[in-house]
Amino acid sequence: MATEVETNQQSLYETDYLKWIETTVHKLQVRDYSNIDWENLIEEIGDMGRSERRSLESNLIVILIHLLKWQYQPELRSGSWKGSIVEHRRRIRKALKESPSLKPYLEEVFAECYADAVEEATAETGLSVEIFPQVCPYTSLEVLDSNFLPA
Repeated sequence: MATEVETNQQSLYETDYLKWIETTVHKLQVRDYSNIDWENLIEEIGDMGRSERRSLESNLIVILIHLLKWQYQPELRSGSWKGSIVEHRRRIRKALKESPSLKPYLEEVFAECYADAVEEATAETGLSVEIFPQVCPYTSLEVLDSNFLPA
């Protein structure tokens, strides 16, 4: 049976997320460990890691899409494509600086992100999927290199 404190914590978590965060931070600061909503706190911390990984994947896919479009539709190259590449590279560099342990994850999901990028590039460009290489023609270093654009 849930205690009154657990019920109140659960209710606050469900009804006012920001207040729950502020209350939880305060309880941690004053070391009021017996009144912390541990179950939701643990879940939130786990979600933070998943969110960082999803963000990295999303930014990587956007870069790959634009590199593919840059390479395979040179007549349509635009400043917005280049700007998007620059912005998403910046986001990844910042994420890797703040969380260096994401670097191996980037390598782990690189091929999968490339496959997703090919699917999206095919949809956006109308080009046949066969136009794009099955294996990514760029290395992860090239993808993140601010001076790299495919010929």
